[in-house]
Amino acid sequence: MRPGEAENMKLRPALMRDLQKHIEARRWKQAQAAEALHVTQPRISDLLRGKISLLSLETLVNMAAAAGLHIDTRVMEAA
Repeated sequence: MRPGEAENMKLRPALMRDLQKHIEARRWKQAQAAEALHVTQPRISDLLRGKISLLSLETLVNMAAAAGLHIDTRVMEAA
């Protein structure tokens, strides 16, 4: 696995969990979440089922932004 892939695999699960929590907290049905996050209902299904390989980092960032969530990043030297 390339270093970039490893970092990507750390970020995507974290974003997925936060988006899942956001959807659950609002008690949205999948169709409601899809409309609010500007994606299709099958994309919400992928998210809620944890299908990480089907959701790119860019897609997750766009969904988080549509949800009104702020993403904070830190960049550090690799150990």
